[in-house]
Amino acid sequence: MIAGQKYHGSKVDIWSCGIIMFALICGYLPFEDPNTTALYQKILKGEFHIPRFVSKEGADLLRSILCTDPEKRFKIEDIRAHPWFNLIPHERKRQSLNLSVSKMPVSKQLLKVMETKYQIKQDYALSSLINNKHNHATTTYYLL
Repeated sequence: MIAGQKYHGSKVDIWSCGIIMFALICGYLPFEDPNTTALYQKILKGEFHIPRFVSKEGADLLRSILCTDPEKRFKIEDIRAHPWFNLIPHERKRQSLNLSVSKMPVSKQLLKVMETKYQIKQDYALSSLINNKHNHATTTYYLL
């Protein structure tokens, strides 16, 4: 997009997901610079550093998703076939909790912690959880 090339939805979306994946794994964005021109140059050149704590497989997948050439960039099927993606067996992935459908089990112990440590009333937090509200109470609960 920055280079002025034609927009290819899925290729751009995969790039964007790679940026998010990088931030989630590394704790910061791959491309940062206070100067917009310098930032764009880093993005166009694909200049980013992956920390040493990232596994070899994780680093390889990040590089493959953040490849600056859209034609060489990993596609969904490449990502799904990658060893890092397959560290967790697919059966376990399908069994994960879907909060939009399933209700999150509520821990009374966590509700107590929320009230004593964060001054979030237990009845308010419980109501928010039951009603699948997206607010500070549910966010705190899920983070705990």
